[in-house]
Amino acid sequence: MKKRLSTGILLASGWIANAQNRFPKPDFESGYQYPDHYYPVPNETLWTAIDILLLVVMMSIVAWAVLKQRKRTPIILVSILSVAYFGFFRSGCVCSIGAIQNVSLALVDPGYVMPVSVLLFFILPVIFAFLFGRVFCAGVCPFGALQELVNVKNYRLSKALTTVLGMIPWIYLILAILYAVTRSSFIICRFDPFIGIFRLGGDIGLITFGVLLLIAAIFTGRPFCRFLCPYGALLSLFSRVSIWKPRLTQQTCINCELCHNACPVDAIMPPYENKVKESRPEGVRRIVKYFIILPVMTIAGALLMRMASDELSRGNKDVRLYDMVIEQETNPQDILSLDLEAFYGQGGTMEALTEKAEYIQAAFKQYGTIAGAFIGLVIGLTLINLSVKRTRKTYAINEATCVSCARCFSYCPQNQSCPMKKR
Repeated sequence: MKKRLSTGILLASGWIANAQNRFPKPDFESGYQYPDHYYPVPNETLWTAIDILLLVVMMSIVAWAVLKQRKRTPIILVSILSVAYFGFFRSGCVCSIGAIQNVSLALVDPGYVMPVSVLLFFILPVIFAFLFGRVFCAGVCPFGALQELVNVKNYRLSKALTTVLGMIPWIYLILAILYAVTRSSFIICRFDPFIGIFRLGGDIGLITFGVLLLIAAIFTGRPFCRFLCPYGALLSLFSRVSIWKPRLTQQTCINCELCHNACPVDAIMPPYENKVKESRPEGVRRIVKYFIILPVMTIAGALLMRMASDELSRGNKDVRLYDMVIEQETNPQDILSLDLEAFYGQGGTMEALTEKAEYIQAAFKQYGTIAGAFIGLVIGLTLINLSVKRTRKTYAINEATCVSCARCFSYCPQNQSCPMKKR
């Protein structure tokens, strides 16, 4: 047995020696340079160009369908394409909604370089809203398109509930800008309820919230667009003064109410005739009340947000770290969090961290005061809008809340009796 083992070792040694002679060690002193390896990567510039081109083409199709053809079929096709391409294929990353934060940060931080594509995705829907209304919301936005495609019923919510919920997008928009300009967080991207659905994975809580929104969208029109979307709130400002506005019918409205019942987002205003004319003194008193309410609400909002600025600043990672370090220095713990381990491991100093935290808190106090003033202004204007009754003899479209879905056109009997070819 020992002889066989010795013989095997000798044979193996001879094979290894022979192998070493066949494959000698490389000579690192010869000056030979290994070639660079290039790996093919997706041409992101090409895809960005395709994204922008599709954005413009799809918004143009919607504008043409709403203002010229007055048909819904092209909008449905655009919605399907948007969900497939911008949603699932591009993983929901090509997002005009989140671009609000990039633009806000670029306005206050000269060192922040914003990609041109992000600026275009932000500004192009705004331009189209000023020209044609909220055609981006109709079916080009994958979030709105997904809700539109699942909607089968339209249970009408109460006016009081929709008014209260309708303030949330404005507050969300103001807070998103606040956290962006203080370099704290992009909260729109962080709490996106549909991005996990399009990526088929992610935070389970946000995915659940997105699924609940889609379930709600089956029974009522676009809950996310109406009661959460900050970009929709911004577009409503421009669509309110759009140059070319959609009309329910080219003929005389017969007040049949069919369009009002068909609208999924409650954007059809019913007729209202102010039979009791307001006297001049009553009108003056009402205007004076408005001038009192608005400054009071604006100042109250500014003061409340200023008082809450320290708490809001804890959304910034440096302020949170400062609080953790203070707690650790006051009550030392044997087991440290990952943030504390990184801080101490990298030789961070309390002086530098304190300077950062104080800078962020000062920024929150400054911008938070402005944000609070705008929140108070939004609440004040909402209350005033509830009390204003404008004379209206027929049903009319509210351009600010209309999402250009074109659903109302087919319900109007006047449109059925007046085909486009006769117009």
